[in-house]
Amino acid sequence: MSTQTPEQKQSLIDCPTIALRDGTAHPAIGFGTYKVGFVPASASSVVATGDLTNEPQRTAEECVTDALNSGYRFLECAEFYGNEQEIGKAIKASGVPREDLFLCSKVWTTTIEKGDDAIRAQLDKTLESLGTDYVDLYLIHWPVPGKHVDAYKTVLDLKREGKVRNVGVSNYAVEDYKELLSAGITSEDKPVVNQIEINPFLYRKNTIDYFQSEGVVMQSYRSLRDGKAMENPTLISLGEKHNKSPAQILGRWCVQHGFVYVPKSVKIERMVENAQVFDFELSEEEMATLDALTTSDAFKTFFGLYKKCVNRDTSKDGSMDGVKTDITID
Repeated sequence: MSTQTPEQKQSLIDCPTIALRDGTAHPAIGFGTYKVGFVPASASSVVATGDLTNEPQRTAEECVTDALNSGYRFLECAEFYGNEQEIGKAIKASGVPREDLFLCSKVWTTTIEKGDDAIRAQLDKTLESLGTDYVDLYLIHWPVPGKHVDAYKTVLDLKREGKVRNVGVSNYAVEDYKELLSAGITSEDKPVVNQIEINPFLYRKNTIDYFQSEGVVMQSYRSLRDGKAMENPTLISLGEKHNKSPAQILGRWCVQHGFVYVPKSVKIERMVENAQVFDFELSEEEMATLDALTTSDAFKTFFGLYKKCVNRDTSKDGSMDGVKTDITID
């Protein structure tokens, strides 16, 4: 059961925003829908264990209904997540006006590899599933070697056609972004967002500083590290000091740095808890302490994942064909 007050719900509905390059107000917090109601067959957890038996017990429709009822208005979706139709049902049943929602989706590697027609068909499927005629933000999910630049250009065309309001990228290294620019992407058409993993345990400051200097807003996924850091002594200590949970400390760190915070949970009480990050502040010293939790091993782990994922689910899956081996990892 949720113990959310009406004031807390309204505060989430009216959450702070971050201005995109064209002035669009991007909510500073959103609800992530990865593994909500559905676990993709090539999800890292499934690949590692071969186990599909621990599928979620609640549907995406139920979870997103709870998120919308709690006041979330930014929904982070993707082709890969396999649940956009369920999300669309929740949106329709909620009665929340389309103009009050901020809908983001991402096109997956398989579709990126297939090219223009496939990307167009996928966006149409996403729009039909979500019950809308446009998305506020459409992202290239991974910089598929030899394919992502053309895919980005297709999405720019879809923006000109009115089906996409803003265009961004996900999981792009500095070098992937520079590849876009060298292919003739103008300053007007540069990505407005780069969605990458950001939390105190993977804080790639040089990469983030570069993108922010380019006017690119950073969206954080795994903001809460999939719940795997809640026993960390630093988070517990700061939580006790501020009368907040470890998750709320992680979320506050994210928004205080100016990143879009995208927590995810299938439990309504956690959805409510995760959103209570705008009513307190961490000191400069506390922020610096959290900043310092990233280890060199974390950068190496990230690089290994990057090299594996840019070709994932494409005809070159499992190979290093075209994969950049010299990127900015920190």
